[in-house]
Amino acid sequence: HVIEGADEIKVKLSDKEEFEATIVGKDRKTDIALIKITPPPGLPVVTLGDSDNLKVGEWVMAIGNPFGLDQTVTVGIVSAKWRKLGMGPYEDFIQTDAAINQGNSGGHLFNTRGEVVGLDTAIFSTSGGNIGIGFATPINLAKSVVKQLKEKGRVVRGWLGVIVQTVTPDLAKSFGLDQKEGALVADIDAAGPAAASGIKKGDIIVAFNGTPIKEMDQLPLLVAQTPIGSKGELDIIRDGKKISKTVEIGELKDEEGMAEEDKGGSDDIGMELSDITDALARRYDIKKEDGVLVTYVEPASPAALAGVRPGDVITQVNRKDILNLEAYNRCLSDARRQKKDKILLLIVRGETSQFVVVDLG
Repeated sequence: HVIEGADEIKVKLSDKEEFEATIVGKDRKTDIALIKITPPPGLPVVTLGDSDNLKVGEWVMAIGNPFGLDQTVTVGIVSAKWRKLGMGPYEDFIQTDAAINQGNSGGHLFNTRGEVVGLDTAIFSTSGGNIGIGFATPINLAKSVVKQLKEKGRVVRGWLGVIVQTVTPDLAKSFGLDQKEGALVADIDAAGPAAASGIKKGDIIVAFNGTPIKEMDQLPLLVAQTPIGSKGELDIIRDGKKISKTVEIGELKDEEGMAEEDKGGSDDIGMELSDITDALARRYDIKKEDGVLVTYVEPASPAALAGVRPGDVITQVNRKDILNLEAYNRCLSDARRQKKDKILLLIVRGETSQFVVVDLG
């Protein structure tokens, strides 16, 4: 999101020298872009560490450009790992209390050995400023993405062809499980690899290639990083019995098109939006209802100038009720197609509602 919509990109070094940069590739699903500059020989480089080895409580240091204050350094600890923010299917955030603010995005998170272990990505804040809850993309995830961006200019992901859901305590009991682990297969693509290998609705996937699936979110991430055409070994529980299945990993199609649809052009007016999940409703202390949640507003953007704030829930666009992000994107696309220069939003903030007018530019 740092380079999204940019007409030109410049990289400024610590000695103030600037270089023109080009985009090699970008992946919206992980919010990672690879850019290239052509500096003179001898430019020092950082060492990429191993984010899997990070421990909760370990000291880390963030370097970034918050509010335009370049070369800002803050320190803290790793507060948690494997955080999910409801922003996409391939989340695996490192949470830290090192001060991360707007403008830190793209900055590096270092361990005490000076190795890069994460890329500063997002914050949770009720005020827009740091309250000690920041998130970084693990460098191991970034490594796999960057490798593909460098070689192909895009990311190719593995695909099973299943829709999975969390195994809740009630579901675990109904399936005769002692513990609520694994990924429950709720639906199957009839033309997908899982269907061809005999996976059925109601199967509970408890391991993939030897890695236990403790939480449902782990499975899409593990499959996505598996080479296309390779064999995936699934341990599943079916009718109370544990069995194994071998699946040939397929390729997730139309990845960029899906990302574009999810984006819906919302960045053009300076907002990041999400469907309202139970987790987000709790985090922002809002009711689980129809509409879309504003998770970030870029300073000085059209949305910010109109008075939109993170935590607002958009329930109407141009007097049309919207149920989810897909409906919002359709309304925004219709407004652009009709060459409207403004849109009218109805937002819910706390116990009140209000209309705001946002300039489309």
